[in-house]
Amino acid sequence: MVRETGGSEIAEAALVLPLVFMMLLGIYWFGRAFNTYATINHAAREGARIAVTQTCATCASPNSSLTASTVASTVTQTLQASSVDPSKIILYPSSPTPVNCPSAPANATCSVSASNVTFCNNVPLTAAPQVCGVKVSFQYPYQFWFPFTSLNNQQIVLTADVQMKGEY
Repeated sequence: MVRETGGSEIAEAALVLPLVFMMLLGIYWFGRAFNTYATINHAAREGARIAVTQTCATCASPNSSLTASTVASTVTQTLQASSVDPSKIILYPSSPTPVNCPSAPANATCSVSASNVTFCNNVPLTAAPQVCGVKVSFQYPYQFWFPFTSLNNQQIVLTADVQMKGEY
C-alpha cells in the first residue's frame, strides 16, 4: 500500500519555517547589538588612552591634562570610523564625585563634554592596589527590530565605562 506524504511535508514546513526565520532574525539583531557594544567600548578605550598618554615629553609639565572636549572628540571620531552615530550618545546617569588620588600630581576633575561623554582625570581606580588614572563613560541606545515578539521596537541602553591607569 502506497501513501502520499506530500501534504504533510508542506504542513510541517509551514510550522517550522517561521520559527527558523525568527531564530535567524534574533541571531542577526543580537549580533548587531554585540557589535555596537564592542564599538562603543573601543571608542571609550581610545578616549581613555589619549587621556593617559604624555602630551609633551620635553615640556616642564609633561602631563598637561586634556580637556573633556579633546577626549570626546577622540570618542566621536572612533565611533564615526565604525559607522556608529555619535550624536545618539546619552549622558552616563551617575556622574562620579571626583576624589583626589594621593599619588596624582593634580587634583581630580570630572567634566562632561558637549557630546555627553563623561571624563574624570586623576581619580582613584577600582583596582586591587590603589592606582590613579582616568575614567571615560557614556551610554548609547540600541533599537531592536524583531517583529512578532515583545522585543520589537525595544530599546536597550549600552554602557561604556572605561578606566585606565595614568602614566604620571
